[in-house]
Amino acid sequence: MAPKDKNAKAAAAQAAAKGGGKGAKKKKWSKGKVKEKANNLVLFDEEAYDKLYKEAPKWKLITPSVLSERLRINGSLARRAIKELSAKDEIRLVSAHHSQLIYTRSTKV
Repeated sequence: MAPKDKNAKAAAAQAAAKGGGKGAKKKKWSKGKVKEKANNLVLFDEEAYDKLYKEAPKWKLITPSVLSERLRINGSLARRAIKELSAKDEIRLVSAHHSQLIYTRSTKV
């Protein structure tokens, strides 16, 4: 084998120091996407309660998640509201599976 140049060794050492090894900076991990917290009501105010009785019985699909999203109320409050609407025959049950309750508007016959 032919003897190596001293310049070649120095160039290789310099490239290694720049590219990687102990001298390189560590990659910073991103914090990830943070979902914005929903500021939902835990008790009904006058506006939300009126909207519940005026609009909700006219919707085709009524579930706790739909009520929570449209009226900006808590999930537990939505479940209570559905029970109240059902008791007054404003809405009727379509299907109940575990905690997923599906209701629809009550049709007058």
